[in-house]
Amino acid sequence: MGKYRLPTALPSYLRDIQLRVEEVARGYGLDPFPTVFEVVAYDQMNELAAYGGFPVRYPHWRFGMDYEQLSKSSEYGLSRIYEMVINNNPAIAYLLEGNSIVDQKLVMTHVYGHVDFFKNNFAFRATNQGVDQRTGEPIRKWIDSMANHGAIVRRWANRVGIDQVEEFVDCCLSLENLIDPQKPFLPPKSAARPDDDEEQEDALEVSLLRVDRDYMEDYINPQEFIDSQREKAEAEREKAKKTPESPDRDVLGFLLDHAPLERWERDILDVIRREAYYFWPQMQTKIMNEGWASFWHSKMMTEKVCDGDEIIDYAERCASVLETGSGRLNPYKLGIELFRHIEERWDKGQFGKEWEDCDSLEARRHWDRRTGLGRKKIFEVRALYNDVTFIDEFLTPEFVADQKLYTFGYNQRNDRYEIETRQFQAVKEKLLFSLTNAGQPFIYVMDMNHGNRGELLLWHDHQGVDLRIDWARDVLKSLVRVWRRPVEVHTKVENKPTMMRFDGKEHVQRPLK
Repeated sequence: MGKYRLPTALPSYLRDIQLRVEEVARGYGLDPFPTVFEVVAYDQMNELAAYGGFPVRYPHWRFGMDYEQLSKSSEYGLSRIYEMVINNNPAIAYLLEGNSIVDQKLVMTHVYGHVDFFKNNFAFRATNQGVDQRTGEPIRKWIDSMANHGAIVRRWANRVGIDQVEEFVDCCLSLENLIDPQKPFLPPKSAARPDDDEEQEDALEVSLLRVDRDYMEDYINPQEFIDSQREKAEAEREKAKKTPESPDRDVLGFLLDHAPLERWERDILDVIRREAYYFWPQMQTKIMNEGWASFWHSKMMTEKVCDGDEIIDYAERCASVLETGSGRLNPYKLGIELFRHIEERWDKGQFGKEWEDCDSLEARRHWDRRTGLGRKKIFEVRALYNDVTFIDEFLTPEFVADQKLYTFGYNQRNDRYEIETRQFQAVKEKLLFSLTNAGQPFIYVMDMNHGNRGELLLWHDHQGVDLRIDWARDVLKSLVRVWRRPVEVHTKVENKPTMMRFDGKEHVQRPLK
């Protein structure tokens, strides 16, 4: 993106629309970051999308691959990117220069919904880089951070060679999902107090020679002998101490702290880890984030932003966004409909013990206490939930029936995909299962000195789905590249405890006893 020096400033007529949309958004109670809009061409938009929205990221071949895919998809009319918005303060949003006025209004209203979500949803606090002491607003200078990351990788590529750096980046990217999403919210580990060290030293048992007479103590067990025995006992205790003391889900962080990396390797792995933590909240809240933005663009466009002669065009654009094709889940559609469902329930008082205890289908169908708490409730939900808790808490049998949700699978007998069930519990479990940990496996570091050989032991918390063997072997190969010693993972294959190991030369897989 550095080669582009085209004017991207917002034209005056779009600036007027932005001011109007922002005024409307704040009038509805949204509280977004300041937002900067830029107008870009088709090829620029595709390149920005390939870079994840950041035009100054580190160089890597996968961004070129993504750009080619996006360009071909746009060229053949298979897809089109209307907008892009970056979780930053101020937020950065890109408008496509070929959009109509209706499209630009739709995009701006949608963007303000996203930016409000970025600022106020708890999951995105993990991307805070501090707090502005003057305004109290969170500091998120991720455009600058990504540029710094790019500079770090380019500097090392110039020093050690582009091929060597790119090979290591490939290796790190295959491990980028091995992080702990809860770690940014945990309190920092406190340093051990000196008193604790003294207590541990006093508790250390030192093997001394037997003495039958007290006056012989100094001769049989002189101070030099006692000191040497204490050193041996301390060495044995350190050797027996397990690292980590408890299973550690932040595999990348553990590798940064303990792997025998060169300086350039440590810097690059740190870049990949930081960016993985930045993008993770977006994976945790895809349905909520898109649903919230769609809810507000629909509200603003139909009530205050669209002119009368623009409604039909808007409806056509909105329908294409919310369309749900067979065999796929549209996060925009599911999110907006569930937010509407929540607002309606709390407006009518369809919550609480009385509602839950009501067994009459007719009474539930006509239940309306006119509580008017819907708007307040959806703002609360926006702040405190992610996709998993959102679905778990608010998906109801009535909603599943109204939206005609179902699970499907491949029928080998008929050689086609077929509907398996429309039962509420099965649909809910399928959704939650696919969303938990963003569909990624739970991997923990168990021991960095497995078998007293300096080998790394990992554990897969098996939750019903086996690891893909070919992918697992590729990940083990990348882990060996970083750890420089054999790596072993304990998992289950076909519900049988299994060990997978790679020593740098060959893969071994065998049942665990």
